[in-house]
Amino acid sequence: MLVAATESEASRPAPGAGVRSSRRRRRASILFALAVATAAVFVVSLGLGPVPIAPGDIIRVLVRALGGDADTVENGLVIMQLRLPRALLALLAGAGLAVAGAAMQAYFRNPLAEPGVTGVASGAAVGAVTVIVLGVSAIGAWALPVAAFVGAVTVLVVIQLIVLASRDRSPVTVLLLWIAMNAFCGAVTGAIVANAEDSQTVRGALFWLQGDLTSASWSDLALVAVPAVLGIACLSGMTRELNALLLGDETAESMGVSVTRVRVALLVLSAVIVGSVVAVTGVIGFVGLVAPHAVRLMLGSDHRFLLPGAAMLGGIFLVMADTVARLAPGGGAWQTGIVTALVGAPVFVVLVLRTRDVARRAA
Repeated sequence: MLVAATESEASRPAPGAGVRSSRRRRRASILFALAVATAAVFVVSLGLGPVPIAPGDIIRVLVRALGGDADTVENGLVIMQLRLPRALLALLAGAGLAVAGAAMQAYFRNPLAEPGVTGVASGAAVGAVTVIVLGVSAIGAWALPVAAFVGAVTVLVVIQLIVLASRDRSPVTVLLLWIAMNAFCGAVTGAIVANAEDSQTVRGALFWLQGDLTSASWSDLALVAVPAVLGIACLSGMTRELNALLLGDETAESMGVSVTRVRVALLVLSAVIVGSVVAVTGVIGFVGLVAPHAVRLMLGSDHRFLLPGAAMLGGIFLVMADTVARLAPGGGAWQTGIVTALVGAPVFVVLVLRTRDVARRAA
């Protein structure tokens, strides 16, 4: 039913000029509101914490940072060394996961698809947990994220080789392969954790698997920035192809779109984004599922508007979730991934029910 709603929207006759103009203005207003909300949430997140910092002081620190002397401003070190890299990483990770989620939803023509369906996160988990349990992560800050990224890329390569060998690139076959790979990697991860030598190691592995930005640093941001930004940029340049996929393979081919090549590109780009993000943050769920789904209800399925909207809402969602985790309600230690699940699950239920109602009215 959800797929039918997406397809019916994509195949609906084009509205008149007046309706199109009104729709463009509405979409522009929503995107502008999301941009303002992104900036506001970002600044507020920098000010919240054990040491509250006023928005004016935050702006002053950021302006002085452009001149290279932010450390001379009061609270400059707190913002520049602790909160700013964490907030930027949350913003970029949220945007990347949301855009990758939107791409996977177009790939499968199903708004319930999400980045984790590629199995890349499970592969990253195997790599990360392996170095944690073996103690290799202690040799350097880059050991864990590099191992996680290698695990993600390995899963991607294995799946692509299987697809090439079988000569079956249909979405159903690819989805089944990813499900099998997710299950296999999950079993390997569980076996590695179960055979850890001490409880502290197990706790460290579980902490990573639940996703967190507590130890975010400028080096972590540097590791994510290039692959994530390039992946987002490439997917943003494929809006025509993404829109064509919603109309069906035959229609897309008649429009001059090479469906096979586009699907391979979507898988690779989404995997690169998710792999780079998960390598640093751990497994964070619901961002890539909720953000594009919510934006689709506001802006429709046109990826020219859906992708930037999803990127901003995903960034907002993860920055807010990380801020809540950092404030630790009740005095406990909350992780970012736990907050996204606690908030994302009920929100997604509401979105699904609303989409069902929209589909019923359209029918």
